[in-house]
Amino acid sequence: MLSPKWIAGVALATASVVLVAPAVQAKKPAAPSAPTFASDDEVFMALREAARNNDAARAADLAARLGNYAIPSYVDYYRLRPRILSAPEQEIRDYLARYEGQAIADRLRNDWLLELGRSRNWTLFDEQYPQFVLNDDLQLKCYALMSKALKGQKVADEARALLVTPQNYGEACPALIATLVEAGQFDADDVWAQVRLASELDAGYVIRRLAPLTDVAEATLMQAYDKPATAVARGPGGSRGSRETFIVALGRVARSDIDAAIKALTTGAERLNEKERAHAWAQVAYAASFKLMPEAPVFWRRTDGVPLSLEAHRRKARMALRAGEWKQLRDTIEAMPSTLRTEPTWIYWQARALHAEGRKEEAQKLFESISDHTGFYGQLAVEELGRKISVPPRPAPVGADEVARMAGNEGLQRALKFFDMNLRFEGVREWNWELRKMNDRQLLAAAEFARQKNVLDRMVNTSERTKAELDFTQRFPTPFRDIMTAATSRLGLDMAWVYGLIRQESRFLMNARSHVGASGLMQVMPATAKWVARKIGLADFTPHKMNDVDTNIMLGTNYLNMVLNDLEGSQAMATAAYNAGPGRPRAWRSTLTGAIEGAVFAESIPFNETRDYVKNVLSNATYYAALFEGKPQSLKARLGTVAPRGFEPSELP
Repeated sequence: MLSPKWIAGVALATASVVLVAPAVQAKKPAAPSAPTFASDDEVFMALREAARNNDAARAADLAARLGNYAIPSYVDYYRLRPRILSAPEQEIRDYLARYEGQAIADRLRNDWLLELGRSRNWTLFDEQYPQFVLNDDLQLKCYALMSKALKGQKVADEARALLVTPQNYGEACPALIATLVEAGQFDADDVWAQVRLASELDAGYVIRRLAPLTDVAEATLMQAYDKPATAVARGPGGSRGSRETFIVALGRVARSDIDAAIKALTTGAERLNEKERAHAWAQVAYAASFKLMPEAPVFWRRTDGVPLSLEAHRRKARMALRAGEWKQLRDTIEAMPSTLRTEPTWIYWQARALHAEGRKEEAQKLFESISDHTGFYGQLAVEELGRKISVPPRPAPVGADEVARMAGNEGLQRALKFFDMNLRFEGVREWNWELRKMNDRQLLAAAEFARQKNVLDRMVNTSERTKAELDFTQRFPTPFRDIMTAATSRLGLDMAWVYGLIRQESRFLMNARSHVGASGLMQVMPATAKWVARKIGLADFTPHKMNDVDTNIMLGTNYLNMVLNDLEGSQAMATAAYNAGPGRPRAWRSTLTGAIEGAVFAESIPFNETRDYVKNVLSNATYYAALFEGKPQSLKARLGTVAPRGFEPSELP
């Protein structure tokens, strides 16, 4: 197969400009005056924006005004970043040497490596890649494997393990796939697996990039992705490509009209071989699982024997769990790749499946293996072992000298400077970079330093990194305790639950604002805030008050209480409603055929964000309750059970 043109490299275009002298000498307009800035910080913000817009001339001008700025490494970075394609190699090397050991130097190396990969400069790439400290860029990992493959090394297995998130592939990973096809390390099965995966995870651009590696025209393949009903109506054709295109289209149709997808698959099944039918049923089962259809486990059983994506494995397991089919759940977990099978989630549910089959000793060992985890499934494992959830003893207090060493850390100082400027991304990067080098005592000291600087999200996240010395007063802070006590007491609301929710929502950042506009400690949406204010008679409410602590907590707790009452007092359901809206958990409950544990309800929530949210909030709330009450708690009791409307309490397990 010929290598597609886009694998060859990056073409550079040049343009010429012709200047024509005017026939009449016009009066020159006055040169625009240089913008005035109130402070160096304002100049820095303008420099950052110029760099983000790749405006090299403006970046150079602004950087020249910041000769004595507090963070010179960032001034130099933003001066250099827009010119990274044209800057002399030595200039980049000089920057990396000058700021070696800083987070921003690693960031520049990341930027440079991406350009070296795009231009296929493998000599420089291979020299620089081992020096990239964080090594957290999927594209660079793809370029690294591509470089090895071009040198004749066998990397197919590494590539298959790596290529699981097509939404993050960029230019590099499709190029790696093409390289492996050209080298004979990937075959048609690999290519079509990637096409199906890209369709599952809504990465249409990857399908477009992979089309030249198939025997299907790009327009035909993209039609199956964008306008699948037409492709499904044609049915499977005679070639491998046409049948695979039908399977992709089937999965897309199933999202909106699963009955139509099932009918089309049933009609066209005879023209598919056994393996293709299994892949087709996987597409239907995948969509049925998102809709929480009771038939989903039946569809999944028709996929046995074919490889599944990581997300398909998860959906298959969740549907077996929701249906109470313990044997199918155990079989599904045992068939998972080790990267999934060894997660606390699936260790816990495998243990539950073994216990349900009477294999109690095996189950006990698995519960024990995760009982020291402080998250949701570690807590549930503790309860399965017959214990309640308690707070570990607090370690020796951090001394003033330990905190002073953190105050003198230049990286943490840079982070605080960025936090003061509301540059959260840069601040978090600088802060976390420094944490990589710290032991437990140093982490506790850094967390205490964050507490003293009122950067509570960094206190929580830093303290959570300790392995042996666990300080839950840092991990689970209670700011605004007087306001919270008054608000929750007035409503009869569980304060531990509210704190657990805030910890997940905003990490106690008062000015937190989500990408959808939710704001403040409790991340209340503007329309919701206005509606609640009207409901409780808050006559003088205006949107800007959402960053006032009292107002935010008042509206947030009132809304949470309304949701809780609407959902019969279920914290699991109400937590899901707070994140995804009240209608969705009611819809998820409506598909149940009987009562299920709250943990099963939480794990089978089809939205990734809401699923993690519910588990984290209720895990947090359990620890807060242990701190408040000074005694062990039950997460299982907090989760309760979830049942369809109309179930009587006697019908609950």
